Amino acid sequence: MSMRKALLPTAFVLLLGTAAQADGPDLGRPAGPQEIAAWDISIGPDGAGLRPGSGAPQQGEKVYAARCVGCHGEKGSGKPNDQLVGGIGSLAGDQPPVKTVGSFWPYATTLFDYVRRAMPLNAPKSLSDDEVYAVAAYILRLNGIIGDGEVMNAQTLPLVQMPNHDGFAPFSRSR
Repeated sequence: MSMRKALLPTAFVLLLGTAAQADGPDLGRPAGPQEIAAWDISIGPDGAGLRPGSGAPQQGEKVYAARCVGCHGEKGSGKPNDQLVGGIGSLAGDQPPVKTVGSFWPYATTLFDYVRRAMPLNAPKSLSDDEVYAVAAYILRLNGIIGDGEVMNAQTLPLVQMPNHDGFAPFSRSR
């Protein structure tokens, strides 16, 4: 077989690939600035970006009963989804660790951030900021981290000292 005949199929495949790549599958479109802003809602450990609003454990218990108990069980016990309460002190033992909000998460602001963006599972971003603060307060109280009378808001939530606050080492991505 001549070299020319051997290269012909390769050239044909490259030509087809280039043509297909130029047209593309026409999936999606670039997101606009308003669409990006709607999802640019990250809250850092220091509370930067926390929204106005507030909530107490008693209010959070009502929201939890209406929107969360079906997935996370009574008082955050789990089933069918993640357990939210308990496990404090279990990370260093001989038994498998129980990773919950109370035992594993290093920052209370992470709880606000996650609930706000991802919960409830069937309707993410549907809770008001007051409801998110209230649910966060309820879960923190169930874990014994805050008391019944404490109100969570943009000033108080970053001050909450989580049991595993010092359990993570900072990681720099720069080389």
